[in-house]
Amino acid sequence: MASERDRRLPPVYRVAELRNVEARHAGEPLMERAGAAAAGVARGMAGERAGPIVVLAGPGNNGGDGFVVARRLREAFFDVHVVFRGDAERLPADAGAAYRSLVAAGGTIRTDPPASQPALVVDGLFGIGLARPLAPEVAALVTWANACAAPILALDIPTGLHADTGIATAPAIRATATATFIALKPGLLTAEGCDFCGEISVHPLEIDPDADVPATGRALDWDTLSAALPEVFARRVRAVHKGTFGTLGIVGGATGMIGAPLLAGRAALRAGAGKVWVGFAAADPPAVDFGAPELMLRDAEVVLDAAASAYVAGCGLGTEARAHDLLARTLAKPVPIVLDADALTLLGADPALRAAARAREAATIVTPHPAEAARLLGRDVAAVQHDRLGTALAIAQQLHAHVVLKGAGSVLAHPGGTFAVNRSGNPALATAGTGDVLAGLVGACLAQQVDAEEALRIAVCLHGAAADLLVARGIGPVGVGAAELPDAARELLNRAGK
Repeated sequence: MASERDRRLPPVYRVAELRNVEARHAGEPLMERAGAAAAGVARGMAGERAGPIVVLAGPGNNGGDGFVVARRLREAFFDVHVVFRGDAERLPADAGAAYRSLVAAGGTIRTDPPASQPALVVDGLFGIGLARPLAPEVAALVTWANACAAPILALDIPTGLHADTGIATAPAIRATATATFIALKPGLLTAEGCDFCGEISVHPLEIDPDADVPATGRALDWDTLSAALPEVFARRVRAVHKGTFGTLGIVGGATGMIGAPLLAGRAALRAGAGKVWVGFAAADPPAVDFGAPELMLRDAEVVLDAAASAYVAGCGLGTEARAHDLLARTLAKPVPIVLDADALTLLGADPALRAAARAREAATIVTPHPAEAARLLGRDVAAVQHDRLGTALAIAQQLHAHVVLKGAGSVLAHPGGTFAVNRSGNPALATAGTGDVLAGLVGACLAQQVDAEEALRIAVCLHGAAADLLVARGIGPVGVGAAELPDAARELLNRAGK
């Protein structure tokens, strides 16, 4: 069973898991419930817009959902045109029954969209089971829908979007909104799904899927996470000192990359670490960071000789021989560590370092972007992006580590096979240095003795929420600097503590 902590977060199911849930409820009118729920969304989207509602129905159960939507909308006195190019006699049983109910209620079926401008298009062509390119006659309907200038409501998932990976096979529906059934799917939340689904609503159809098949995946949003942060962030106990909140050691900053560990250090301070040591690989490190004089700047060897509560390694570390040695020493520390940036490049190039990472007893967190993930697994970037969830899970298993594969819909994976997909953030994060800030936020959570899995969840979601807060205030998304994120993150943490 899912923990109480997890049950607060929306479950995310892959297709195979959803099929198991559906099988447990095979005798229930799930199609009728799905169609009724989606019809409610459609009514709101159509509103007072002029023109008919066009329902595109496919040859499977997604088409059956569409038939129910059409019948329900007709009952609410909407002008509904149903476009179906399949063979009614070959529909699955439930979809066939929905088709006959629509026709019996006076609904008419056509093979082509109307010439008039629709008020709304409902995409019921293909759902989560699609794993092949569209036939030409269906592809033509998708092209028409995308070009017709009407809002589009996708049923369960936009046609052409892979439910497990978020990869869109052209042509794919670009939905204004998606009414998804039973639970979220990874493909709605990551990769191209972020751009194809529009506003997502979840309709459980009177099912608690967690009670049937406990979800291995969760969706992260800041409002939900921040409502139950670990007690350390509330700062309710008064008899404390800087040592209470841990010491974070940061190892990085080769020549020409001094700013990277400083960004991580500033983020760690703003996220509550009691002390932050920044250890530089460069031969002539700065003596002080005038933007954050609280940071204690030292040589990397000095920081590794000391006893920090947690370490971050890799921000601007470089890939020279000294960087390799510093990383090896970091891996030997008996405390939680975060490996970022150049540390991941070094791991990808050296099987001995990977073995050392896997052999660690203390928690390890790695934060690759797609290119770094590709190097860790010996794949190309296209293969990583084609299956972001599978990639993150593979790295977690390879390194026995907690992983965040960064990008649109960052994917978190854990050694036990569970995962999460982050829903916060926006394109303001697509700029240099934001990864260093994330590493610092994760490190600060670890230094404050937050469990590694929870630390990664909080840091990733907070990182995105900080960017969302800036954009909501008119700061960005264009031109947001990484150095602007830590203050926004601090504000969000303190709001949550009240």
